[in-house]
Amino acid sequence: MTRTDRASHATHPSRRSMLGGTLALGCSLAASPLLTPITMAATPGEARLVVIVLRGAMDGLDLLRPVGAPELRRLRPRLGRADDADMLDDFHALHARLRGLRPMWQEGALGFVQAVSTPYRHRRSHFDGQDLLEAGTGEDVAPELRRSGWLNRALGRMSGVTAHTAFAVGRDEMRILEGPAPASRWTPGLRLDLSPQSQLLLERLYAGDPLFAGAADTALRLADGRAGLGYGAMLRMATRSAEEAAGSADDTAIAAYVARRLTEETRIAAFSLPGWDTHRDQHQTINRALGRLETTLLTLRSGLGPAWRHTAVLAMTEFGRTVRENGSGGTDHGTASALVFAGGALRGGRVHGDWPGLAESALFDDRDLMPTRDVRAHAAWLLNARFGLSRAELESTIFPGLEMGPESTILT
Repeated sequence: MTRTDRASHATHPSRRSMLGGTLALGCSLAASPLLTPITMAATPGEARLVVIVLRGAMDGLDLLRPVGAPELRRLRPRLGRADDADMLDDFHALHARLRGLRPMWQEGALGFVQAVSTPYRHRRSHFDGQDLLEAGTGEDVAPELRRSGWLNRALGRMSGVTAHTAFAVGRDEMRILEGPAPASRWTPGLRLDLSPQSQLLLERLYAGDPLFAGAADTALRLADGRAGLGYGAMLRMATRSAEEAAGSADDTAIAAYVARRLTEETRIAAFSLPGWDTHRDQHQTINRALGRLETTLLTLRSGLGPAWRHTAVLAMTEFGRTVRENGSGGTDHGTASALVFAGGALRGGRVHGDWPGLAESALFDDRDLMPTRDVRAHAAWLLNARFGLSRAELESTIFPGLEMGPESTILT
């Protein structure tokens, strides 16, 4: 048992561009940088995977505070306290803003892996870091491999995969699911205020066209809310202000929609939660991001119902923060962070990994938490165990250059 175990086109668009493989239904949300893209794909079997990209470099040492490390209070006199956190064991305390996840922890459906990172080092650019996280590669691979996402490459290796639904909510794109494997995109937000006569005309126009009939019907259903529970909530987001769009109501709507689709044909989903760049006043800014994470996980848990036991949720970030807090009450770009995981298909209720310590000699570049394992290894072992992908294809194709090492302890 390790110490961590002790103590995770154009002005006139054609009908093809309007209603083809990418179904765009608006621009209100696409203009907002505060909202998250969602992508989904259907695969056979009961296993479900949700990947959440925590954009902005999440401070794993604040989310999960190693209060048992004697150096923490010296390095973080304001951010390293134990009295305003929720002790999980005799070494780790969970940030108080995540206290609502305590029951999930107690039932073994929430856990963490401390001191993980991608192969990205030294430069600490959000754009480069996020690209590598979603591409699933190191910096020394062929450029063409970095143009696709590791989750898309994984889908390409699964038998029986069909594109089900893909969503882009906001203007960010999810590279993690970009690539040749079948996927589609949807941008909600524009209500198609058509009269009944116009709708009938559109339906008849495409009725004999096998390529566009389904897409036209989907567009009309999404526009008038006939698509069922969840679509209406997503469409209503387009009329909200940017501030409201960043709030918990939208996070609930996104997570609830994802959960509902996962109880149907969808098996894999990926979306992002921004807001983790905490250079100043971290005690305030991280609270908002943590609140979004808590809301998301609780909504997924509730919405998935019995399917929760087949679900694995991985919340990953591009890199961590410095171990020392700065003069503005925040932290700067670092290296290692934490993996947050949830779901009944994983072994929660504990902190996994090898804790490197916070002694000066143990720090990376004399400033950051030292990575002790590649975060891709945990994702790879999950794909191996739950979706049957071989170690050889995981290390060569899906995560090029990865050495998976021993089996991940987050697996049940």
